[in-house]
Amino acid sequence: MTAMTEQNKALVRRFNKEIIEENNLESFKEIMDPAFINHTAMAGMDKGAAGILHTFNNILRPAFPDLRVTIYEQVAEGDKVTTFKVISGTHKGTFMGIPATHQSVSIRVMDMVTVRDGKYYEHWGVNTMAALVTELKAINSAEK
Repeated sequence: MTAMTEQNKALVRRFNKEIIEENNLESFKEIMDPAFINHTAMAGMDKGAAGILHTFNNILRPAFPDLRVTIYEQVAEGDKVTTFKVISGTHKGTFMGIPATHQSVSIRVMDMVTVRDGKYYEHWGVNTMAALVTELKAINSAEK
């Protein structure tokens, strides 16, 4: 493992802690490359850094104010870092039109980030957000 791949992994861990969990906007500005592109942004979403921030601050954080990220595995080679993680929290606000259920939730995520010059340059990812929507809708229907 080279020093560069270790630095890249540390940057990804920092993104998950400081940006997803702590909503640190200074860290966001520092970490995101101006040319950043999210290759797997949701349909209709901005594929740049603004889209990432929108997802966290306008979709996830209002619904799950106690967001936490647990990183289970990271693999790095060259300028790529792949991470398996779980984003968890409590459903205390509206999420994708679904009123709060107060259930503990988790979104499993596998993502790959290209790090260029110490910044997030590209992102690809898959997650279980659609499955969570289905689960929360079922809980919400059962409670009515």
